[in-house]
Amino acid sequence: MRIEGRLGFGRFRSRPNRFTVVLETPKGTRRCHLRDPGRLTEILIPGARTIFLERSGPGRKTDCEVLAVWSGTWWTVVNSGLHTDLATELILSGAVPELPADAPIRREVRFGDSRVDLLLGTSPPTLVEVKGCTLVVDGVALFPDAPTERGTRHVLNLIRAVRSGMRAAVLFLVMRPDAERLEPNEETDPKFAEALRSARREGVALLAHRFRLRGRVIEPVGGIPVVV
Repeated sequence: MRIEGRLGFGRFRSRPNRFTVVLETPKGTRRCHLRDPGRLTEILIPGARTIFLERSGPGRKTDCEVLAVWSGTWWTVVNSGLHTDLATELILSGAVPELPADAPIRREVRFGDSRVDLLLGTSPPTLVEVKGCTLVVDGVALFPDAPTERGTRHVLNLIRAVRSGMRAAVLFLVMRPDAERLEPNEETDPKFAEALRSARREGVALLAHRFRLRGRVIEPVGGIPVVV
């Protein structure tokens, strides 16, 4: 995926609320929208280099949006608004052999009590929930980095889909290249971890792929196992 639009650079200063960060830039202090709702405590360190996108439009509270934060070795993409597009490109490229690359794709399809990110094909269809992951500890990607009742509900919804005769998958997008495997973050959210284990037992595919940011391009760098 190529990132379009004007890019800016700054250093992280503070996070006054869940969806706003304060950056120091060459043109002064900027307040930017942060689309990733996770804690990000290991990434948003005072002074960390940050890339942001210039944004404008009616109803916006800020005129910029965070794209990525430098870890000292690589950029970690922290913009969840890109996840569905990244997942769609990845599937269509054939890089996810467990999912059909030639099937029609629909977005935001209602099933059960929630909307599912992607629906692939028709006979039977495959429901795909897309989850972005930014936390990596000693080569292990951990999801979530904050409790997620919504995420647990999504996984349980996929179990119901499989029981009804559909196919289903959770596709984790690890937004940095250093993970060797992905595991549920049991300490942070044991209910999500148990839901993920139940999903695998019921036949939901658990998939994870890594990405890295190079210049303006977010590129895939291969799949990793999901260990539950």
